[in-house]
Amino acid sequence: MGKIIKISNLKKTVRYLKKNGIRQAYYAMRERVQTEAADHYTYEPLNDLELRGQAEDGKRFHTKFSVLVPTFETKEEYLRAMIDSVLGQTYGNFELILADASTTDAVEKVVKSYSDKRIIYRRLKVNAGISANTNQGLMYATGDYAGLLDHDDILTPDALYEMACCIDDYEKRDIQLQLLYSDEDKCNETQSEYYEVNHKPKFNLDLILSNNYVCHFMVMKRQLMQELGFRSICDGAQDYDILLRSVNTMLGKDRLRTKKLELPIAHVDKVLYHWRCHEQSTAENPASKQYAYDAGKRAVEDFLRARGWKGSVSHLRHLGFYRVDYQPDLLSNRPDTVVVGGKIIDRHNKITGGIYTPSGEALYQGLHKEYSGYMHRASLQQEAEMVDVRCMKVSGEAEAVLEEMIGLPYLKHPITGRFDWRDCLNEGVDYLELSRRFCEKIRALGYRIVWDPCMIEKIN
Repeated sequence: MGKIIKISNLKKTVRYLKKNGIRQAYYAMRERVQTEAADHYTYEPLNDLELRGQAEDGKRFHTKFSVLVPTFETKEEYLRAMIDSVLGQTYGNFELILADASTTDAVEKVVKSYSDKRIIYRRLKVNAGISANTNQGLMYATGDYAGLLDHDDILTPDALYEMACCIDDYEKRDIQLQLLYSDEDKCNETQSEYYEVNHKPKFNLDLILSNNYVCHFMVMKRQLMQELGFRSICDGAQDYDILLRSVNTMLGKDRLRTKKLELPIAHVDKVLYHWRCHEQSTAENPASKQYAYDAGKRAVEDFLRARGWKGSVSHLRHLGFYRVDYQPDLLSNRPDTVVVGGKIIDRHNKITGGIYTPSGEALYQGLHKEYSGYMHRASLQQEAEMVDVRCMKVSGEAEAVLEEMIGLPYLKHPITGRFDWRDCLNEGVDYLELSRRFCEKIRALGYRIVWDPCMIEKIN
């Protein structure tokens, strides 16, 4: 990854030091160095045979995409690379809508050099901000789905084909997807290096309230996007805001048992988007757009308000990451959740458990408690498939389920308020198996399980 990444890391560390102090900057830098040393990511483009195969196979699909790109004095080489990446798609049923708020005619001249009729160019009379400009372009969208692309970024050649495949797969199951998103990576200014791949999980409600991990490439049902529109009050985080409002719409008015699997949202687990890094970009310099992170905070606050969930939102140490503190706590505030688990650390301050896959594999195993983990997810609240009974709070129906399983009354620790496992369970209990069976029953009842990294149990 070379000198560019290392210089970038140094700049990030200096900014982090000023914001968070020496101790946190030390752990952040140490973790970043270790992560970079272990990062062997290489973007592997499709070969010509694969590209031709997709172009032929895509003829069976009917979905039309509207790719929305607000432009403003875009550098010519970036603009051409972006346009070429769209025109070079293996799936050709799309329109590229460019909403240009530039004060010069530089963008218009570049666009006019293309003769492809799928390009729709609209020169805006005034630069009213990213949300208003995007809304102007959205007015002209006629596709079944609309995708968001930044004017200096790049789609992989298979981006729309993979989205069309996913939509078709769900339609065969009579599911009309409302939202899709893919994995992404970053590239340097010249597109000669690709790095920091973001492999994303399936849709996770509490994780999306902690960070817009969906980000790029996001595709939404065009009618839904037009109904919601982009809000200028959230300029800088307008994509995050419309995403959260779309989720709220999909959840509906029923604030109780809303399972994540019921939401018509799909993750395409392939890198379909290259996020270009240069000095003015958020990817390279997060601090360059502090207003965007404040706007993201407002978007989360508005989501809570819309759901009737009372809580406060705060910035975490890393920009663009948030924490929700519920009043008086999550369990008493959210009827959709009856279990909250925390992380278990050993005497060396390493994570040994707390959140697991359904098969019992510990996430973040061996990570130092001061580290934030891959994409900072070890520091974020998130919906979980399974948490550990040794660091857990439960309420309502979950108490009765646990009592039935252990054959004893549910007891709370007098200080922490958590399940008092030391007094309720003997030493011969298989904690992982008990946790697995308990969480399985809770999920079957339709409730959410949330993991909170700020809840910690130290076990020697």
